[in-house]
Amino acid sequence: MRLIFLCDFSFTQWSSCIETSTFLILLAGAYLVYTKIASWRIIFGTLIGMIVMSSFLNFVGSETNPMFSVPWYWHLTIGGFAFGLIFMATEPVTAASTNMGRWIYGLSIGVIAVLIRVVNPAFPEGMMLAILFANLLAPAIDFAVTSRQTSKRMQRYNS
Repeated sequence: MRLIFLCDFSFTQWSSCIETSTFLILLAGAYLVYTKIASWRIIFGTLIGMIVMSSFLNFVGSETNPMFSVPWYWHLTIGGFAFGLIFMATEPVTAASTNMGRWIYGLSIGVIAVLIRVVNPAFPEGMMLAILFANLLAPAIDFAVTSRQTSKRMQRYNS
């Protein structure tokens, strides 16, 4: 039996199913968020970062690099973006631990992944590298967020 719905988000192409099934990956992501295993802040932050950056690069455009004109929904369905978004970026050990830090962490993953994909055509898949860069930034993000919250509390209690 041919299960077309397993293979492509647009349901039109039969390919290696489990590797490229954006629909099933997003379905698994909904389950992980429902069971509170994955952070919805990281997921939505990454999506917002990807949408904003790819829309900005679409607006800027380039005559020499056709990747500048790739719309945001293609970035979601091509390559390993959806897989990295759901299963790798939400990994709780190396991600940011504060709620505001999770938003910043997710935004940085989305922006960096699109920059790596678009600006460097020799490296078309940049999700894992973007997650690694964001993992390097996670302690600094958490430090900045907690420092800001601490200074706000100190101002509130001293006044």
